[in-house]
Amino acid sequence: MNTEFRIIKNMKLYIETLDDTLINFPKKEKVLTDSIKKISYEILELIFLANIIDDKYETKKIIVSKINMLNFYIELAYKKHYLSEKQCLNKCDELLKINKMIYGWIKNA
Repeated sequence: MNTEFRIIKNMKLYIETLDDTLINFPKKEKVLTDSIKKISYEILELIFLANIIDDKYETKKIIVSKINMLNFYIELAYKKHYLSEKQCLNKCDELLKINKMIYGWIKNA
């Protein structure tokens, strides 16, 4: 299976399980919840874009940046006690796996 498709598959799975993670966030944290969802969808969109454009390097750097931002939001949610330690570690591990794939994709280009 091609690396790009594994990245897409893993990002889709991350997004699909995200709702279960965000369900316990308080309503007052709508901005944080929306930011996490929005950035997740943007990452998937950029992965699709990087798959079809010729100059992928800049797009891949943007993807890495957004993954780091998403990781920050997840850690912030943990610090505010909206996520358990297990949930935080699980989501951060999933992001780390995707991030490693992106770095591998950058190096192979």
